[in-house]
Amino acid sequence: MEKLIESFRKKMAMPLPSLERELEKKINWNARLIGVRGSRGTGKTTLFLQHIKKTFTDNLNKVLYVSLDNLYFSKNTLTELAETFCRKGGTHLFLDEVHKYPDWSQEIKNLYDDYPELHIAFTGSSLLEILNARSDLSRRALVYELHGLSFREYLFLTKQYAFPIYPLEEIIAHNEEISAEIVSKIKPFEFFDEYLESGYYPYFLEGKGDYQSRLNETINMILEIEFPLLRGVEIAYIPKLKKLLAVIGESAPFIPNISELAHMIGISRQTLLQYLKYLEDAKLINLLYKKARGLSVLEKPEKILLENTNLMELLSGNTANVGNKRETFVLNQLLHSHRVSFPDEGDFYVDSRYTFEVGGRNKKRKQIQEIPDSYIIADDIEYGTDRRIPIWLLGFMY
Repeated sequence: MEKLIESFRKKMAMPLPSLERELEKKINWNARLIGVRGSRGTGKTTLFLQHIKKTFTDNLNKVLYVSLDNLYFSKNTLTELAETFCRKGGTHLFLDEVHKYPDWSQEIKNLYDDYPELHIAFTGSSLLEILNARSDLSRRALVYELHGLSFREYLFLTKQYAFPIYPLEEIIAHNEEISAEIVSKIKPFEFFDEYLESGYYPYFLEGKGDYQSRLNETINMILEIEFPLLRGVEIAYIPKLKKLLAVIGESAPFIPNISELAHMIGISRQTLLQYLKYLEDAKLINLLYKKARGLSVLEKPEKILLENTNLMELLSGNTANVGNKRETFVLNQLLHSHRVSFPDEGDFYVDSRYTFEVGGRNKKRKQIQEIPDSYIIADDIEYGTDRRIPIWLLGFMY
């Protein structure tokens, strides 16, 4: 345990990013059991370390951060660690990468029940299932989701521009004033393209030169390690999933013919639908369904997009369709806090109220002008005007 403590203290001595993610403020850190899920590379570890440094700087003996993929756990159990930690007066245990520890949910449940003085916070893959784990933690744990960086957060980390969050309803009602206020301080399109290419994951903090190789490694680890471990996908199917991602990334945007796609990839229709859901759970793609969606997991999606534009840049590069890139960004930002479905007219139907059509600066409202609460999300414009909202402005919603 001493080596774990030494490793933790070294992490506390290292500098951390100055940006405090919005999720840090939303988490109820007083709860006894907290879970934070998220795709690889979104900053879950940094979130924990920032909170520890801010909260326990003068009392580090009360807290311990460990990653459960540490070799310590090849010979020792989590329960043994927690017992020793509590005997020494520890009160807050932060556990990283819980999905890499066998029977993690059962042991955490036991610790929660047996040590009422112990506060436990854990991180895990987006594929982590709290409800369907061997020991149901859903009634005990408060579970949060950490997304990649918004355009607003990217501007703060890279350019030190600090802007407030503007909720969607505020953007819709006051986009003219908000866009004018922001444009008076920066030129959004000076930075927007670089965000779309390499700004969603905080990898750029360690140098932009190897950003795409890091992202490629992230995809491979999700598919080759997390899928077999957390979804039971056979290794032989991983190349087919990679091919599927490439097909989606190159399309403009991808409106699937499930039977044809299954034949192209070489799997059954039912297996394809199941794997699409896995890819969505892993935050590699987003699936868009009709407004009146049923409850079946194996329902056919109306449109498939990559989860974020950085994935498009990796998988498609210069061949990525500009319309696909616009829609991918808009859907990615909306899904952070809103329900989005596929409308009869337009591109996105949001919160059962707003209809959005996405396009370039010359996009007209003709297709949606008779629809109440309908708006154009327009690229290549700096200022909002009535029902035309600048696309970059959606990057300020979190």
